[in-house]
Amino acid sequence: MTFFKFIHSYLLALFVFAFSFGTAQAAVILVYHHVSSETPASTSLSAEQFKKHLTYLRDNGFTVMALNDLIDSLKAGKTIVDKAVVITFDDGYTDIFEQAHPMLKLFDYPYTLFINPGKVAKNKSGYLTWAQLKAMADDGVLIANHGLHHDSLIKTPEGMSQEQWAAQKIAELQQSEQILADQLGQSWKYFALPYGEYTADIQQKLQDLNYVVFTQQSGAVGLDTDLTAIPRFPASQPYDKIKPLATKLKSLPFDVAASSQRSNTIVDANTPPEQLDKHIKIKVKDFYASQLNCFVSGQGRVDVNWAADKSSFDLQIKAPLDIGRVRANCTAPSIANPGRYYWYSRPWFVKTDDGSWYKD
Repeated sequence: MTFFKFIHSYLLALFVFAFSFGTAQAAVILVYHHVSSETPASTSLSAEQFKKHLTYLRDNGFTVMALNDLIDSLKAGKTIVDKAVVITFDDGYTDIFEQAHPMLKLFDYPYTLFINPGKVAKNKSGYLTWAQLKAMADDGVLIANHGLHHDSLIKTPEGMSQEQWAAQKIAELQQSEQILADQLGQSWKYFALPYGEYTADIQQKLQDLNYVVFTQQSGAVGLDTDLTAIPRFPASQPYDKIKPLATKLKSLPFDVAASSQRSNTIVDANTPPEQLDKHIKIKVKDFYASQLNCFVSGQGRVDVNWAADKSSFDLQIKAPLDIGRVRANCTAPSIANPGRYYWYSRPWFVKTDDGSWYKD
């Protein structure tokens, strides 16, 4: 009887574990810029490859949902349908209207376009016009804020303090939001950060103004995601191949503490590793701490040092970070969902040796 009781208890434990974690709840947001073979490769993929992305989503059980539906669910703490995907574009290039929009209509997939109204007003070649944007909006496209002029919120020009610059850019953000409302009848208060650059202080200021904010670092989205730093996976070259994209589309969100989602992001050149904000508080559930792997831009895989109670870990970075936008990407395989990985990214923005900002 003892043996059978053991088997019964073991099977019951497996059932409870599967019930708790087996039905994953995660969304992935993709970010594109150009759909063209004639534009810079680092922000582009061909129309043919973009169609392959849409076909893969359709044929592999993904639910492509509107961004506002996802955000409403997150705000309300509602269950997210598993394998949910949101499609977004930044900057508002004409090839989105000419190439991507017809394909997305054909697949009946909703999507969001983040634009800079200041650029639209200048009628710059290669950028969408208000007439084109109005036609897209009438087709159901969600059009949201990418800042008035695509200025970084952290790259302070000479003669201004960081606080003054951030205040100016946020005032322009509010102006941009009003232009969207006036021109298109849309005001979602969704903001895609230019270059994905931000600080914890900027996060708080945007939260105070009720903005939902999107970054350019990788990771899945879940109910514990900070709505002032929502990750998006880049899907242009060189990240446009189906096999690696498939892994990202099936990724899951770690349960990262709120404090670790508001980290110190600005770093001086040659800052000693021990002075970096590389502490991450996280709940270990549905993955083994020993299987967590982290990689830092320019340094490859780095070890992690877990706290004794496994409530947090430190990245064991051995050298100063490279100049520019740097990220640590951490992943771990799910126990209950074989073939799927938890994914979290920590960003740093590293100044040049003379204290100035790197060029974009």
